[in-house]
Amino acid sequence: MDGEGSVIRAVVRLVDPAGAVVEIAQGGCGRCHEKGGCGGHHLTQTFCSGPRRYRVDNAIGAEVGDTVSVAVTAGTLRRGANLAYGLPVLGLIGGAVLGAQLGGDPGAIAGSLVGVVGAFALAARRSRQPVGDPGSRPHIISRVRDDEEKNGQ
Repeated sequence: MDGEGSVIRAVVRLVDPAGAVVEIAQGGCGRCHEKGGCGGHHLTQTFCSGPRRYRVDNAIGAEVGDTVSVAVTAGTLRRGANLAYGLPVLGLIGGAVLGAQLGGDPGAIAGSLVGVVGAFALAARRSRQPVGDPGSRPHIISRVRDDEEKNGQ
């Protein structure tokens, strides 16, 4: 999947000058059934049972109620995963090592807690910042025709 990205189906729920808000019913990339699929859909079902809404670019002028295809570039997915999973793990380990140097076992526990909380705070702040390259932001690439929707294509 390197260099490829993901395309997922969504329904436009809000349109404004900054783009659109889409609602995605399924979790993950939608490739669970394909060879090499990770099964991430099952994890998202466990923690996020309802539909999720995301802000995307709307260069095609989709309207509220349209079913659309939304694309996310591969590098964006990797960076998001690193931010969401990698940074907290590094904060946890780094905080524990530093804390152990300063205060033994109690310092390691306190350091790991401070490190992971700090990493989560940094990840949350970074995830709210706008992405510099417009091509790497999620964007609507097409409307899905009614016959495609009925056939599940």
